[in-house]
Amino acid sequence: MSQQATNDVAMAGASGGGSSSLAFLRRHMREYGILIALVVIMAFFQIATDGILLKPINVTNLVLQNSYIVIMAVGMLLVIVSGNIDLSVGSVLGFVGALAAVMIVEWDVNYVLASIVCLAVGGIIGAAQGYWVAYWKIPSFIVTLAGMLVFKGLTLWLLAGQSVGPFPANFQLLSSGFLPDVINVRGFHLVSTLLGAFIAAMILFFSLRNRFRARGTSHDDEPFAFFIARTLLIVIAVLYLTWVLATFRGFPNVMIVMALLMGIYAFITSRTTIGRRIYAIGGNEKAAKLSGINTERLTFLTFVNMGVLAALAGLVFAARLNTATPKAGLAFELDVIAAVFIGGASMAGGVGTVVGAVIGAFIMGVMNNGMSILGIGIDYQQVIKGLVLLLAVIFDVVNRSRAA
Repeated sequence: MSQQATNDVAMAGASGGGSSSLAFLRRHMREYGILIALVVIMAFFQIATDGILLKPINVTNLVLQNSYIVIMAVGMLLVIVSGNIDLSVGSVLGFVGALAAVMIVEWDVNYVLASIVCLAVGGIIGAAQGYWVAYWKIPSFIVTLAGMLVFKGLTLWLLAGQSVGPFPANFQLLSSGFLPDVINVRGFHLVSTLLGAFIAAMILFFSLRNRFRARGTSHDDEPFAFFIARTLLIVIAVLYLTWVLATFRGFPNVMIVMALLMGIYAFITSRTTIGRRIYAIGGNEKAAKLSGINTERLTFLTFVNMGVLAALAGLVFAARLNTATPKAGLAFELDVIAAVFIGGASMAGGVGTVVGAVIGAFIMGVMNNGMSILGIGIDYQQVIKGLVLLLAVIFDVVNRSRAA
């Protein structure tokens, strides 16, 4: 082969590689877009707040303040992926928190037993709403809008219009407690450091394993540079977060709860039959039903799951406030739904990831925290958050129209 021919082949390969990378980026704009958005938003507020945003105490507060939103966003993702929506989660959170307060504070019920009962009540609420959506085909918007009003009223009735508290110290540890440290190192939390390093190592290990498996089955179309950049960004972020928290008080208890939920639901949605079937329902419910999937049961289960996670978020929120108030959960459903859509879920259903929903929740949290530090009024905060949500929805519509 002549030198000219060799050069032509090399140039064609380089050109093909560039086009394939661009095509890949277009197909996966959701996943990469939200990661880039989170990094840009955090960098902006870190500079604008003169470094306050990423100070250890503020990062800890950021995790605690957004814990209940993250917990509910994981459940809301499954609901939205299945082609539905749940507007009642904020009211369910408030009602369960009120129920926990009445049981623990007024009836002197053991906090562990009361928590189990509250989670069961959340599941029953989800089942009651899911029944009408799944088996009677009543639009989820209507059913859960009714639920939102019902449970707001029941919260007011249960609390008699007053706040109830405080909770026992052991119950408060759910939201305000931190992992204990086995070795007392002044100014540094060793257990959290080791745990964070282990999590980062596991992320790296599973990313590499999945990469090699995908290449072995010829299903890997992600350019190597993209894979390295994405994986390193996540690992570095985990290690940096670990270092920041370890220099303060370590990992909050609720952060461990969130990490477990993320791992469990990421596995369910990506590695199990039931997870793939939920995506199939959202993609095309009629086709899924014709293929033998019990669409009614799966839709019903997504609402039961949402009810349990809303109840868990209610317990976390009540423990954080150390009291139950009639206004608890007000408009939380908007933040949860916004987090899922900003995280890359599609309005049409069938698209979205657990990690994306969590990132979306933290994007909202960083914006709230950063704007509060800068002294931006709540009126302007609402306007900005609304515009961000609108942009996310427009982005989804544009992407779907291009794909069509």
